[in-house]
Amino acid sequence: MLCRRQRSLQVVGKRPIACTGASFYSFYMSYECFAVDVSDGVAEIRLNRPESFNSMIPAFWIELPGILRELDRGSEARVIVLSSTGKHFCAGMDLAAFTGSGSNQAGGERGRQRANMRREVLELQETFNLLEKARVPVLAAVQGGAVGGAVDMITACDMRYMSADAFVCIQEINIAITADVGTLQRLPKIIPEGIARELAYTGRRMPAEEAKACGLVNEVFPDREALREGVLDVARQIASKSPLAIWGTKEMINYARDHSTADSLNYIATWQTGMFHPQDMAETFAAKRDQRDPEFEDLLPLRKPV
Repeated sequence: MLCRRQRSLQVVGKRPIACTGASFYSFYMSYECFAVDVSDGVAEIRLNRPESFNSMIPAFWIELPGILRELDRGSEARVIVLSSTGKHFCAGMDLAAFTGSGSNQAGGERGRQRANMRREVLELQETFNLLEKARVPVLAAVQGGAVGGAVDMITACDMRYMSADAFVCIQEINIAITADVGTLQRLPKIIPEGIARELAYTGRRMPAEEAKACGLVNEVFPDREALREGVLDVARQIASKSPLAIWGTKEMINYARDHSTADSLNYIATWQTGMFHPQDMAETFAAKRDQRDPEFEDLLPLRKPV
């Protein structure tokens, strides 16, 4: 049975069976924290615990990596939109995550406890690293507050957009801890370092218009409905491009951020040697000649690790 890229997948509660080409990949468990929809090459991952301001409970850290890996392994999603429901985008880490029975801090020799804690932090970091590592761009649509861990999350996305009522807050300093899941590493590479330091040291709220002025967000929309439609419109534009060229572009921008210009130029030369083939370019020229939209093949799905 073949599935077309245009097929819409509604995911609320139980995950569906999705298909790519002639093969199937499946989402096996129910979501406690998210709802997912894939349509016309755009996957929307919505935080879906509005009654709790979408705080990051332990299930969040299990479900989000699973969703991202499944979408990345498949090929129907050419863009991911990370959005939310309710008053606030995300209130950050649920305090129960610090004090719950899953903590490794009780019992055992102290060095082993500390080693386990380091491993736990690295695993939390990897959840948001997956947003950067995905083969497709990830766009964040933020309404209301993006607090604490939510800042770690959105700074790992390719682009950020806000509604007029939105704000960000590096909340960790307000509860006497150091942010440790990506904000302090990524934010100073997105906005001026002095502003990043001020936000991190004071824990003040940065409203949407200020976030736009300093380059943290691409656009501010008047309300939440306009935000979602505006971000989905950007996502559809990206989805209409060659997915292989988009993957290469994301790979190069991320690499250049963390390496010298010389190293980055060397890397793109190597990438083009292996990844560039003229079919997509030929399709672009043919579509212009025929006055139609180009049609590009999806990326190939990735095999799951053995």
